[in-house]
Amino acid sequence: MRVKILVIDDEESICEILRYNLVKEGYEVDTAYSAEEALEMDLPSYSLFIVDIMMDKMSGFDFAHRLKNNENLENKPIIFCTALSDEDDTVMGLNIGADDYITKPFSIPEVLARVRSVLRRSNVAAHIAANRSKASYEEDLVFKGLRLNRNEKICYIDGEPQQLSKTEFDLLMFFLEHRNRIYSREEIIRTVWSNNVVVSNRTVDTSLTRLRKKLGAYGKHIETRVGFGYGFKEVV
Repeated sequence: MRVKILVIDDEESICEILRYNLVKEGYEVDTAYSAEEALEMDLPSYSLFIVDIMMDKMSGFDFAHRLKNNENLENKPIIFCTALSDEDDTVMGLNIGADDYITKPFSIPEVLARVRSVLRRSNVAAHIAANRSKASYEEDLVFKGLRLNRNEKICYIDGEPQQLSKTEFDLLMFFLEHRNRIYSREEIIRTVWSNNVVVSNRTVDTSLTRLRKKLGAYGKHIETRVGFGYGFKEVV
């Protein structure tokens, strides 16, 4: 699917020059001769807006404000293309959230280069954000009525939140992630506690005793295997 670009300028000749050359580059291009006309269009379908600033009623700055205050459009890139060349105007445009600023008269190669650059940055940013979102979200760990929300760090027992210490939470998370296997105290210490903390076998025993009590009926699933260690058994 081709990238869609919307050119907004009250000069028809500018719109047509940009449309012609952008289409030659392989983009799908629509034009609007005012910000008001643009606002009636399917804005979420566009990947980039090229916007004049000085238009009859609503300015390009006002149009940009509308986009940046709409959560469905706030991340859409904007290039201002205008005869306003003062530094203050450029700064204002960038502060609004524009991704680039081209002054008229412009050269077509420059416009095409800036369009490619902005789209490339936009795609990279979207990719990073998507990956960050996927990486940062973790599915809940669930065993019957026992649920561990790893994102909010909350343990629920039959729908009711149960207060766990950080160590107790980390121990329970370890066991729910590694069910039906017995782990030595040394293995548990290496996984659950920081390398900078000195932990004794007694600390492991005490922490698990407290955790069992807090889990109520589910505490019996944390099994002690004398001489070997501990594990979380799904069937007891």
